[in-house]
Amino acid sequence: MQQTPINIKNKRATFDYELLETYTAGIVLTGTEIKSLRLGKASLVDTYCLFERGELWVRNMHIAEYFYGTYNNHNARRDRKLLLNKKELSKILRQTRETGFTIIPVRLFINEKGLAKLVIAVAKGKKEYDKRQSLKEKEDKRDMERMFRK
Repeated sequence: MQQTPINIKNKRATFDYELLETYTAGIVLTGTEIKSLRLGKASLVDTYCLFERGELWVRNMHIAEYFYGTYNNHNARRDRKLLLNKKELSKILRQTRETGFTIIPVRLFINEKGLAKLVIAVAKGKKEYDKRQSLKEKEDKRDMERMFRK
């Protein structure tokens, strides 16, 4: 039985932020959360990461309640701990201490071993004119592809 690969992306991340460096982190989930995630019932909209007591946490990530879950079902928007080694954590903390930098989730997927992974990025917010430039580049690329197809 081949399952479709789970690959949930944060589409606003590349539009609103300039991604500087990415990391792949493990994520601590409960039983009903991983079952719901395997069904593709998750969203990274308005999600962000922060440090608390030296640990990295992801906030506001929505994983829908599992349909067959009973009283053991999870809270859909609870904080979830991210798993990185100490060297990566200290590097990320050092980078985000500078003003204007933040940690945002970019992609959520399940690897070949069946473990949930979250790709996070240290990012800098784009200004309005940067967003317009990104849209213009996207339109130019689309126009070039159309011309080559003809």
